[in-house]
Amino acid sequence: MSETNPQLIMSTSATHDQRMAQMTFASVYPMYVAKVEKKGRSKEELNQVITWLTGFNDGKLQELIKEKVTFDTFFQRASLHPHASLITGMICGYRIEEIQNPLTRQVRYLDKLVDELAKGKKMEKILRSEQQN
Repeated sequence: MSETNPQLIMSTSATHDQRMAQMTFASVYPMYVAKVEKKGRSKEELNQVITWLTGFNDGKLQELIKEKVTFDTFFQRASLHPHASLITGMICGYRIEEIQNPLTRQVRYLDKLVDELAKGKKMEKILRSEQQN
């Protein structure tokens, strides 16, 4: 746990976690693309970030979109990067490292990476692969 005041820690509700699990990746992906392209980044860079986190190549990503898998299925099929736990900070009002539900935390990992890409962070920093080997 961080040094944050425990009364200020926001935990996700069961309803919130369930909503995240049932949301389809295909419904969110176009929003990710729009967000990064609006800020001058490319769909290819977005896919690189998603590939880093999940292990999915472009073909597999397209297959999952076509299949309209839920985030629950999406992350069950993923091979989460060993450095994913280095993704920390606030996203959507939640401190990622304090989210108790594993699936909700994984979805927020993805949200945070997309956010960092859109904010112009360098790819080496986003991919955290050179930090802490």
